[in-house]
Amino acid sequence: MLSIGDLSRRTGVKVPTIRYYEQMGLLPPEGRTEGNQRRYGHAGLERLAFIRHARDLGLPIEAIRELTALDGSDCAKAHPIAKRHLSDIRRRIEALRGLEAELARIAAACDGSEGACRTLAAFGDHDRCESSHGRS
Repeated sequence: MLSIGDLSRRTGVKVPTIRYYEQMGLLPPEGRTEGNQRRYGHAGLERLAFIRHARDLGLPIEAIRELTALDGSDCAKAHPIAKRHLSDIRRRIEALRGLEAELARIAAACDGSEGACRTLAAFGDHDRCESSHGRS
């Protein structure tokens, strides 16, 4: 059995985050010592590694909750979760591209010399922007 510190070192997940995942119901506690210290076995290590990798891929907690509730062969339910996340990532990338273009335009409009700063004016007034860049 592993202590929470050992689990943290082996997975790279900080102890408070491990406790958070327990509170969220993502990582079921496997047991405690007589001194009330958490203990984890191989299943806990694998589950935490799964959660860590899913978070590294940007999956939200609710999607991870759905995935961890599935067994290893439930592809018909796992696949739509991955597709939904991919779609969300693509929307966010598109929004970031628009933001990048707007910021590049703002930065190019001002050379940083003395006088009225067009960069500050653009940051202070959305009407000066050429795109909505996330504003509805």
